Amino acid sequence: MVQGTANLNTEVTEKWLQEYVDSWVQFFKKQTVDGEVATYIPILAEANADALGISIIGRNGTIIKSGITEEKFTIQSISKVLTFIVACMERGLAYVLSRVDVEPTGEAFNSIMHLEMKRPNKPFNPLVNSGAITVSSMLEGRTSDQKLEALIVLLEKMIGYRPEVNVRAYESERDTSMKNRAIGYYLLEGDYLESDLGITLETYFKQSAIEITVDDLARIGLVLSNDGFDPNTNEEIIPRAISRLAKALMLTCGMYDASGKFAAYVGVPAKSGVSGGILAVVPPRVRDEEFPFLEGCGIGVYGPALDNQGNSIGGIKLLRHIANQWDLSLF
Repeated sequence: MVQGTANLNTEVTEKWLQEYVDSWVQFFKKQTVDGEVATYIPILAEANADALGISIIGRNGTIIKSGITEEKFTIQSISKVLTFIVACMERGLAYVLSRVDVEPTGEAFNSIMHLEMKRPNKPFNPLVNSGAITVSSMLEGRTSDQKLEALIVLLEKMIGYRPEVNVRAYESERDTSMKNRAIGYYLLEGDYLESDLGITLETYFKQSAIEITVDDLARIGLVLSNDGFDPNTNEEIIPRAISRLAKALMLTCGMYDASGKFAAYVGVPAKSGVSGGILAVVPPRVRDEEFPFLEGCGIGVYGPALDNQGNSIGGIKLLRHIANQWDLSLF
């Protein structure tokens, strides 16, 4: 706990919080040596393995950020949460859930195993590759750009500008992603894809290559924290039921096959990507003691050095420490 926050004015409190977060980022930046940047998408191998940054945006307007916060990086698997939201808004919750389940897998995010072993071979959840590819096929539009338009519009509402696809990143994944093509063929055989396989995969690769910053992730997290409403305008950006289901999926499935440990030790909905980004959502909490961000917040983290599960190694440790110090856990 940050002692004495209840008795300090906002300016002093934010100064204290900033000093704490600065020191924590510097400490956990040293942990990045234990991880490695992703190389199976060639462009990701160019990332600075030592980088670590965080942005925290509270519902009351407090913003705390430290480390590498201005650098843009591709959203990668964090896009899966957002395309799931868009598909539910376009097609309805019931229809999307008839095509994709909501169960954790315990397997790697790019595993094909469950498509072979489970009958019916419906994807376990929309946050593994098979589920996300299925969801991408559901997005409205005849071309990949048309399918992406609703996602771009949703992002623009949350982050305040229209993000762009990094063409080099898109082409890098498109040209090397043989396993995702194999997953696509399994899904095609099972009649789960609703658009041409080539268009579906093109959409999937492009959504992963959208560029954002940690501030953008924190703003997205803030909207989800507020059940889909923009706390500044009180506009409903995402229907409440869809926002809540997305958070439940993030909590149970969002950190690949380390989701259980993350839920146990950090205890907030989160989604990671192999570029090193993590989107974390802290809903409002009720506590007897005074802690920062009791009204809820969104958190964005960037640290491209990954652990064996494909999550930011410095980012995970930083989030775990902050969750412990500020009692962020939902449990």
